Amino acid sequence: MLSQINSNFKVKQVEKSRISEVNYETLSFGKEFTDHMFVVKYENGKWQQGEILPYGNLSLSPACSALHYGQSIFEGMKAHRLAEGGLALFRPYQNIARFNHSAKRMSMPEIPSELFMEGLKQLIALDENWAPDREGCSLYIRPMLFGNDSFIGVRTSESYVFVIILCPVGAYYAEPVSVLAIENYSRAEKGGVGHAKTAGNYAKTLMPVELAKSQGFKDVMWLGGENHNIIQEIGTMNVFFVVDGKLITPEKDGTFLEGITRESVIQIAQDLGYEVTERQITIDEIIAFGKQNRLQEAFGTGTAATVHHISKIAYKNEIIDLNPEKHVIANHIKKTLESIKTGQYPDKHNWLVKI
Repeated sequence: MLSQINSNFKVKQVEKSRISEVNYETLSFGKEFTDHMFVVKYENGKWQQGEILPYGNLSLSPACSALHYGQSIFEGMKAHRLAEGGLALFRPYQNIARFNHSAKRMSMPEIPSELFMEGLKQLIALDENWAPDREGCSLYIRPMLFGNDSFIGVRTSESYVFVIILCPVGAYYAEPVSVLAIENYSRAEKGGVGHAKTAGNYAKTLMPVELAKSQGFKDVMWLGGENHNIIQEIGTMNVFFVVDGKLITPEKDGTFLEGITRESVIQIAQDLGYEVTERQITIDEIIAFGKQNRLQEAFGTGTAATVHHISKIAYKNEIIDLNPEKHVIANHIKKTLESIKTGQYPDKHNWLVKI
């Protein structure tokens, strides 16, 4: 396997793999990490030589700019085992494009697509045995970039560290999600960084999510707009509603993450013959649809969550209960999406990149 590593990268392999310590029968999400990581630094205005190193802690200055000023972005990607054998990435070039979109918004250097992909492929090739072969499991990929100047002062960093780590994962959610449409807190507004996958977007969600959990809900539904009633997304997912047999989802307006799974679901739904509309949606009309029994399904989409059922939507004093066991359209789309990822359904849009 070492022969597959690009000679342009420095490689230091672990003396002994930790894979035997992982229980794949009870695999959770984001707790186990593979043996190696890919690291490359940006210094003096250019990207340096990449390295594949044993997974471990990074050494940072206490004055590291990302720790003080939040100049940090990341992505979420997955590799799946194919039914025919081998591994495939799902739409990785879209992830790279979004990563660089986030970098640009956060005043960070874009990483060349070739460097990103070559480092990723070589890292996965080295740790391929870590990829689960159980249904519903995958190899989750977390690329990240952060400012690394040892300087306390508000300015764009001049040095950066790019890292890719891998983790074998099971399902992100074990059961359907109940959500609380939050009244008094906002995630993002137009002109902000809601569309970028930057760490600060997630930090600001933590307290409201804990508030929702204290009231018996799993996650929040973010609202925006002048009247604070326009649906943006779920805390960890984009959101879709099935009303009168048709799908509707919030239109892209720069306030929420433009999900790659979201885009894929729209395409798959249309391929399957479902009508999909992207438009501004208010929480008031979703509650009204629920009361009229016209809201048949609601589900979230994301790399980690894939396609996941929403069981309950709460807003002020109103609660709409949904029955995920009757969610026909969401299940149809999810089954098709997962089958494409594992090579069991035609990949007519060329979304898979084999390792």
